[in-house]
Amino acid sequence: MTMPPTRTTLMVFALCSTLIYDLVHGTMPSSHLDTGSLLPHLEAQLLGVFGLRRRPRPRRDAVIPPYLLEMYRLHSGEQPSAGTLKDFAFSERAASIANTVRAFYHEESIEELDVSPANAVFRATFNLSSIPPGEAVLAGELRIFREGHRVAAPDYNGHLRINVYENRQMGRDLTTRLLDTRVLHVGSTRWESFDVSLALLRWTRVPDSNLGLTLEVTSLNGTSDGILQRTWHHVRISRSVGAPQHNLDTHWPLLRPLLVTYSHDGKGQALRGSRRKRRARRGKKHLRRLRANCQRHMLYVNFTEVNWNDWIVAPPGYQAYYCQGQCPFPLAEHLNSTNHAIVQTLVNSVIASIPRACCVPTTLSPISLLYLDEDDKVVLKNYQDMVVEGCGCR
Repeated sequence: MTMPPTRTTLMVFALCSTLIYDLVHGTMPSSHLDTGSLLPHLEAQLLGVFGLRRRPRPRRDAVIPPYLLEMYRLHSGEQPSAGTLKDFAFSERAASIANTVRAFYHEESIEELDVSPANAVFRATFNLSSIPPGEAVLAGELRIFREGHRVAAPDYNGHLRINVYENRQMGRDLTTRLLDTRVLHVGSTRWESFDVSLALLRWTRVPDSNLGLTLEVTSLNGTSDGILQRTWHHVRISRSVGAPQHNLDTHWPLLRPLLVTYSHDGKGQALRGSRRKRRARRGKKHLRRLRANCQRHMLYVNFTEVNWNDWIVAPPGYQAYYCQGQCPFPLAEHLNSTNHAIVQTLVNSVIASIPRACCVPTTLSPISLLYLDEDDKVVLKNYQDMVVEGCGCR
């Protein structure tokens, strides 16, 4: 008999964890299984649950953007770090329609097209080939970090404009199309978000049209010679800014421009719609239920036990739960039974060859997983039907 996919998923997790534990602790004789063939098969099934072709093996220097870590905390019911909620205005809108978030750093190196006293122009390209063909990209943002900077000049008002353009090929000529623009005061330190959704939609439909983005930093008055050159250095677009080299080596991987895509693979609900709330403690009455009856039991899936903690960033594991117990006659109300299960149990009380109703998951919820994929790209994804929330006799 073929089991429902959701229960199969949980049983594969449980079986894999049990096998790993027994093998490590020597409680299972080697004659009971062929570890050379069974464990790789189980790992392949587990990877299939996450939609991966093979086990990711990230580089040791792989960088996890703090932005995605905070987004994971937000959508997992945890409290984000203080002062970060204002940074999620774009992502909150996009997460209401997307179940997958991917992060892309620009391909080294950023090309410096023009730098003058009143203008600085750069070109950045991003490799999006790791986005699966069947995944619909719905929105995207370019995030640029800027450090606060004071400029003492009588004719400088402290404001500059950042324009983000899509590069487009028109015949033999390379042209640009404005995607987003923002006027900023140079005195504040923060990440800035620019909407580049239109370019991403084109690039995913026609991959050859991905010619990257052009970033332009412009002084709003442009009258002070050298002022812009001293201020755009604090907009972290290029690695070759005016900070000491040891600071660049330490901070540049975390501060470089970041392209964030929001997509949906057609499976399940969006990230924001699935945000889990912490469960309240249940009363003693619940704990006194007969343990033999159908109910939910603990099943913790520990990613370290299957040696996946090198590519799964968060969580380190999760409580999957499982359903087990009897469905006795007569079925009590708390057993969450269907009419069919009640009838089947009644018939079983008369005809023993008819099986009793089974204890199965009745409600399941998703989990959010932050991980590095096969291409060392950081992904935040919502996986459906991973946690048993309720059990019943069916």
